[in-house]
Amino acid sequence: MAVKLGKVEKKAKSYEHVLIIMRHAKAEPFGEHGDRDRPLADKGLKQAKAVGKGLLDLDLVPNRIACSGALRTQQTCARMLKTFGDIPKVDYRQSLYDGGVQAVLDELAQTKDKHRVLMILGHEPTMSIASQWLASPQSDHATLDQLNLGLSTASVAIFGSNEPFSQWKLHEADLLAVITPNDFN
Repeated sequence: MAVKLGKVEKKAKSYEHVLIIMRHAKAEPFGEHGDRDRPLADKGLKQAKAVGKGLLDLDLVPNRIACSGALRTQQTCARMLKTFGDIPKVDYRQSLYDGGVQAVLDELAQTKDKHRVLMILGHEPTMSIASQWLASPQSDHATLDQLNLGLSTASVAIFGSNEPFSQWKLHEADLLAVITPNDFN
């Protein structure tokens, strides 16, 4: 089922705070340098560019990005920053590589109220599990079901709430969409 990007943009504008949870783009297979130092594949570079442009077109450029310290997430972020420019403040966190869902919740808790759009860029299965924990049961059931399958590379889950991120609670954010890089093309 195709995502109606205009509808997502309209919904997102109706919230004071929008969270984008993203899985890194396609990486090279595990190699001699270990998992943490896996670089993006050529496909991943294209995915990251498409997502960056797509979020810009939706007027969802993050004010702040919390990014895992792994190479593939850093490269995903760097590729999107070429589109976003100097707008987002980026914090690189080892905890988003190995800290699980609690690391995602910690990022929400320490985000200042002034930030309207926050992106958390990390890994599976943490990104989809955190999304499941944040999503309100009133969210669209088909979209919730997508989270059960996990986030494919460079996919984003977009949430909205009128509460500042630091006050978000489990199962209270509205899941607006799950968007793949192909949906942006």
